[in-house]
Amino acid sequence: MDAISRGLKFLVVCGLALLMSLMALFVAWLTEDRSTRAASVRQELSAEAGGPQMFLGPVVLVPYTEPNADPKQPARESVFVFAPSVGKADVVVQAEERRRSLYRVPVIRSEVTLESDFQPEDLRAVLPAHATADWSRAAIAIGVSNARAALSDGVLETKDGPARLGPIELQHVLAIDAPAENARGLVGGNARALTVLGVNAAHLQSSGAFQVKARLNFSGAERVTLLAYGRTTAVTMQGNWADPGFTGPVLPQERSVTKRGFAARWSVPSMARTLGGVVDVTAMGTLGETAMTTELVEVADAYQSVERALKYAPLFLALVFLSYFLFEVTAGRPVHVAQYVLVGVAQLVFYLLLLSFAERIGFDLGFLLGGVATVLLLGLNAGWVFRSERERWRALVIFSALYAMIYGLLRMEDNALLLGALGSFAAIAAAMFWTRGLDWYGGESARATQGSHSADMQTGA
Repeated sequence: MDAISRGLKFLVVCGLALLMSLMALFVAWLTEDRSTRAASVRQELSAEAGGPQMFLGPVVLVPYTEPNADPKQPARESVFVFAPSVGKADVVVQAEERRRSLYRVPVIRSEVTLESDFQPEDLRAVLPAHATADWSRAAIAIGVSNARAALSDGVLETKDGPARLGPIELQHVLAIDAPAENARGLVGGNARALTVLGVNAAHLQSSGAFQVKARLNFSGAERVTLLAYGRTTAVTMQGNWADPGFTGPVLPQERSVTKRGFAARWSVPSMARTLGGVVDVTAMGTLGETAMTTELVEVADAYQSVERALKYAPLFLALVFLSYFLFEVTAGRPVHVAQYVLVGVAQLVFYLLLLSFAERIGFDLGFLLGGVATVLLLGLNAGWVFRSERERWRALVIFSALYAMIYGLLRMEDNALLLGALGSFAAIAAAMFWTRGLDWYGGESARATQGSHSADMQTGA
């Protein structure tokens, strides 16, 4: 390879690196498509199991009527919601993975115990003077996001004995609005209906202090959420899932996560609840601001990890191409541009291998298998192209180091930028060192110098 072709080839190699980086967008599109498909299957599995579950209660519901400002219009009917002084919830989660093809979703069995401690003043709150409460239709009720996911009949225990929870007469309150949960379990956005189950309790107006306890057994998927139904609410949750995510507006005050499972405790004081002891049912939507959510998540989603790896594709391709160019310069053996194309295609195939392996055996093992296969291929190719065992082993060492660096970038989230910058700086420094004696324009300048010397000799003669 003459000297003038080095500069041209370097520009061509840079252009190929850019082109291959653009072609990596195809792999990114494929990854997104597979991720969307996985999300669709997971959503189907989640819906079959009952979906994310949300629980509220027990509270006391009392219907009331309110005269309309326009006498010609009928009176307004709604429901007052009386909150207990103290609410206590205990949730035990048993989780297992349900699979369909390559995809899986955590399926949950939740044993929920909800306690409410009502004091006399809780039910003797000063109601608006223009509202007439109908205590004959009062009910003690709980709210669930999907009653069809019940595994057994819910039981409400009172001083009068146990009673079976079921649909109550107050049909127009079967939808208590609570802000919907997004994909990460946080609260906000559209309303989410809660099915109200309860027992009639017409005697409550004249009762003193009393306690009630609801026992529920529900299936679900992905996450469990409790709402702060008492003016002061304490929640404990434990389960056998080793990788929980505690999300939502209210985070646990105490948490413990081991390989065997997790335990967490929340406490929401009356000041943080923002609702009084008695509110209209239409104000219950703000309870979403007190959601306490435990999400059963995978430690690292394979598709998200592959997407992160693709973000470093331009840097990766550039370093591999630069390494091959340095091999060519130091070995003194010209390499056809087609060989660079094959090297670039091998890098793109690595990402395809990574994607296909990761969705079956996980990202770490997928990266290991795909990386080892690609490094071996690039090393063998270097030996074939340069016809040198020395270049083959040098390629194996250098490309192994490059793949190790990229893996480190993907796993060191907090220090990824620092590691990437230092690695790139080291690569450029090495390139400068190995090409320090290279005469990029030596071909033309040498011929021009040689011609000048010949002319001088002839003139001197």
